[in-house]
Amino acid sequence: MQGEERGKLLEAQKLVKRQLKRRVGEIEKSLIKQVEAVHIEALEQLGEALLDFSTVTDLQEWLNSRRSL
Repeated sequence: MQGEERGKLLEAQKLVKRQLKRRVGEIEKSLIKQVEAVHIEALEQLGEALLDFSTVTDLQEWLNSRRSL
């Protein structure tokens, strides 16, 4: 991964993690690691989906649904 691409990925991850924390509260490290493993296109989808989240369970379900793809 090129430096510029890596920078964009890290910024997207940081933004999504802040939004998730604000939306559903503290998140377990294991879930944070799963979010960090999501590729950039899926992070954009997560950024939109999290607007409908109300609990950490919503995040877990979203991550699980991505695994089945």
